[in-house]
Amino acid sequence: MTRHTPPPEAFEPAFINGLKLIFEEKIVFNQVLGLKITDLRPDRAIARIDMRRELIGHYAHNRVHGGVISAGLDAMGGLAVMAAIGARHMDEAPEQRLLRFAKLGTIDLRIDYLRPGIAEWFELSAEVLRLGSRVASTRMEFRGPDGKLFSAGSGAYIVS
Repeated sequence: MTRHTPPPEAFEPAFINGLKLIFEEKIVFNQVLGLKITDLRPDRAIARIDMRRELIGHYAHNRVHGGVISAGLDAMGGLAVMAAIGARHMDEAPEQRLLRFAKLGTIDLRIDYLRPGIAEWFELSAEVLRLGSRVASTRMEFRGPDGKLFSAGSGAYIVS
């Protein structure tokens, strides 16, 4: 017998727009990376980075720098945690939920580089495996336009 779980409640535009403002503009380093949110759900966050000259790590092969991958996946893990926290407190106004991220920070990060990142753009995704009262655990992926997995990561984040 399978148990059906209802789909997570969708976010209001005010929450999504507020989270995009924080993630894409107020966290200035995410601007340097070129991270843009493409999908934000209570159970998953997806973003994109367009390849450009400033992100090259190996000049002869035009592949993305490993630091871009790790920083991007770390940011995505944090974004997924923000979404999960927002989903946990849907009874609050969007503006109030957006204030809950002040103490969010990375505790641990592991990145596995599986293949060279050579593409015109990359898709980064993250999901929360567990959201506790103090720590959240995440899994992240860094893929090419064809869906090929270039890197995978896991992270732990302090939430209180």
